[in-house]
Amino acid sequence: MSNRHARTFTAGPEHIDELGHVNNAVWVDWVQQIATGHWYAVAAPEHQAAYVWVLTRHEIDYRGNIGPGESVTAETWIPTGPVGARFDRRVDFRDAAGKAIVSSKTTWAIIDRATGRILRVPKEVAEPFRPFGDEAQPSTSATGT
Repeated sequence: MSNRHARTFTAGPEHIDELGHVNNAVWVDWVQQIATGHWYAVAAPEHQAAYVWVLTRHEIDYRGNIGPGESVTAETWIPTGPVGARFDRRVDFRDAAGKAIVSSKTTWAIIDRATGRILRVPKEVAEPFRPFGDEAQPSTSATGT
């Protein structure tokens, strides 16, 4: 079992660059959209009111692209638990054939809205996003071996 969040994005004319496919800046925007969508879908309302996340690092691998009118399915998850104020997040974008064409790892820091300061990720904030990717339970085979 995993705690993943998915969303479909369709490339409109405004997303296309001079090469005829989705511009790299659009992929970054879509990473942010699915990440914040995951936060709002899973986090408790009181946590949403108390905290905000800022992006501190992007790593993106481009292995393909899509053109106007084509869609991708984005899937995001938290690969490991928080470290201090930071949480890493993965996002994979898959084309219609299911091939991962863009993959990202981003690092986010939590900020207390009232003070404007970063803080250690509270356990109760992280808990709804479990199990993290590194906590996945190994499957057992039908033969028991």
